[in-house]
Amino acid sequence: MSVTIKRIYEPASTADGYRILVDRLWPRGLKKEAAHIDEWLKEVAPSADLRKWFNHEPEKWPQFVKKYRTELGGSDAFETLLTRIKAHKRVTLLYGAKDERHNQAAALKEFIKQG
Repeated sequence: MSVTIKRIYEPASTADGYRILVDRLWPRGLKKEAAHIDEWLKEVAPSADLRKWFNHEPEKWPQFVKKYRTELGGSDAFETLLTRIKAHKRVTLLYGAKDERHNQAAALKEFIKQG
């Protein structure tokens, strides 16, 4: 089982495996046909309040990760994500943010590694 993250605006590849969009909002300017996603798990994304609070400000990253982990704690959405990952050899978590290090897909990948 392999989990990677990728910006949804990057071209899809067969190496991506099962592609899951983990944003609550559909990425701007992207047509659904062009996204080449297998599933959109918007419920696993941060709440609107948390997303707005974070505002993609890197200095808030440690607090964001803690709050996001708490938000996901025992949620059906996170369990669904784990089920999909177990069902596929390779999974790519897709996100729309410009920051490749400070986004919910990066946080989710860490949560998955931590168990």
